[in-house]
Amino acid sequence: MKALSRLLSLTLISGLLCSVSLLAETPRETIAKAALNEDSAKKREIITTLVGQGDEVIKTLMDDWKADKLFIHTTAAGEKVVVRLQDDKDDAGTQSAVRVDDGATLKDASGSPLRLVAKEQKAVEHDRGLRNAMKAVLDLLDLSSPDAKKRIQAVETLGAAQNAEKLPALEARAKVEQDPEVLRELKEAAALINLKNSSDDVKVAALKDLKELHAFSSYDLIKATLKEAETASKAPVVSAAKDALAAIDSHRTFVDFFGTIFRGISTGSILLIAALGLAITFGLMGVINMAHGEMIAVGAYTTYIVQNIFGAGVTIPLFGLSLAIPGMHATGAWYNSYFLFAIPASFFTAALVGIALERGIIQFLYRRPLESLLATWGVSLLLQQVFRLTFGANNVQVGSPSWLSGNWTISDIIFNWNRVFVIGFAIFIVFGTYLVLTKTSLGLLMRAVMQNRNMAACMGIRTSRVNMLTFGFGSGLAGLAGAFLSQITNTGPSLGQSYIVECFMTVVVGGVGNIAGTVTSAVGIGMADQSIQQILLNPVMGKILVLVGIILFLQWRPAGIFVTRSRSLD
Repeated sequence: MKALSRLLSLTLISGLLCSVSLLAETPRETIAKAALNEDSAKKREIITTLVGQGDEVIKTLMDDWKADKLFIHTTAAGEKVVVRLQDDKDDAGTQSAVRVDDGATLKDASGSPLRLVAKEQKAVEHDRGLRNAMKAVLDLLDLSSPDAKKRIQAVETLGAAQNAEKLPALEARAKVEQDPEVLRELKEAAALINLKNSSDDVKVAALKDLKELHAFSSYDLIKATLKEAETASKAPVVSAAKDALAAIDSHRTFVDFFGTIFRGISTGSILLIAALGLAITFGLMGVINMAHGEMIAVGAYTTYIVQNIFGAGVTIPLFGLSLAIPGMHATGAWYNSYFLFAIPASFFTAALVGIALERGIIQFLYRRPLESLLATWGVSLLLQQVFRLTFGANNVQVGSPSWLSGNWTISDIIFNWNRVFVIGFAIFIVFGTYLVLTKTSLGLLMRAVMQNRNMAACMGIRTSRVNMLTFGFGSGLAGLAGAFLSQITNTGPSLGQSYIVECFMTVVVGGVGNIAGTVTSAVGIGMADQSIQQILLNPVMGKILVLVGIILFLQWRPAGIFVTRSRSLD
């Protein structure tokens, strides 16, 4: 058995080395050549030369060979050609034939395509030894794939299997691999396989490599090695295994710490985006807008409609009617750009709904907080029902563009693109809001009206118009929050209700009417939420403790972190 393993290993090495050199023969020609050879040992030898080649056609042809779909056809001139029959059989039972050696359609002497009957052709034979040789080739097929992700996955699979027969192939691949990440995986896989080696020196060397790599995936295998070494009283191996486990534990602490910081900042950014509009309408204007969550939903549904306009279109059952919105059937980069158009569309749609709300109801309820609370609560329920009648009670599907669907992994810390985007998006919104409030004439008028409405009116400012624009601006910010939330959570009629309580908490804790306080509060609550969840490993209990902490904080400091004079405090 050992002799067979060595023979196979040597064959794998020779095959891999052959593959990395520039071969004149293509994989198709090699498989056709093996199929025509009548010696089983020679067939295995030829097939093994494909080890390490990443051509996808190898898997297709070998699967067909094992499924008896390859045949040897003898032409009128007496030439033997290996063919693959494809397409459905016609009434005469014939199928189109493709040459295996070059992938071209099989033709007769006159150049016309030939159709063959399968039972009239000789099937290419295979035996157990040949199937094992094919399996060895297919197991290592992805090692030479042009796609680095496929190579990494193949290496991880081989390392987890700890099959010593695959070690020579991994070592040979390491000599030609250029991608640093794949090289790291190759080193780890080789070390994991060497943990099964009978030599203690080899095990210790492997454990030192794993200590240096501090890979989480090797933790359980190192623990198993430690247990075996302790049972066998092998002190050097025990010491090396403990050192490797300690290094991995230390690295895990590092990753958890900075991962928690990143998730906390991203969670705080989500809160900030959702609460910033409320900081305008509630903090500056003093209007308790219970329909603010529905403005978030308006932004999310606007994103859904824009996505469908870029796609195949959508039909909306609007109050018993059917409203068909045609699509542009965009594909590729053009389709993935839909979110860039959805962002401003969400802002303006939510702003228009907010302006309509302010003109229709809110303008009659200034300085009457209880009435405005009840009125906007009613509007909230009404809008939720409108969403159900328009888009249905179930969540609608909003897909993320490809440029928001991946992640960066730096030192095992995963940075999701959508969370990185929301952090940058929140910074952009805060900076933009600051510029609008401090650098534009609209911002100057807004601040003047919010600080002293009567004095502003005496100065000739049209306070009613400023109130309308301010409320529309705050609602538009909520629409932006909805556009982004549609990328990370479900979009449904109750989307806004999931965030309305946290939004009010963020604004109150930061200090009513203070934008800087809202930013500080959002980041602080996000960090506390993620840290407690990381410690307790229980998201529900973590949120409960955060809420209790907020209540205790408000008991100690009712005006929030930053106290600002505003119209509501006059």
